Amino acid sequence: MKLLTAHKILMASAAVFFLFFSLWELQNYFNAANGWAVFRSILYLLIACGFGIYFKNLDRLYK
Repeated sequence: MKLLTAHKILMASAAVFFLFFSLWELQNYFNAANGWAVFRSILYLLIACGFGIYFKNLDRLYK
């Protein structure tokens, strides 16, 4: 396994983790009406999008 393949696996798993973590925080907001939970949900969703964009451009960045 090449190092780039391992890096792709880690980046994809990080994006999926933050996506589900964002949904979990959104559920926390609906259950407890915690204002900070919606902020964290948006933050984690932005982080997931950032990891997704990085993953999409990984081959072009490391040629």
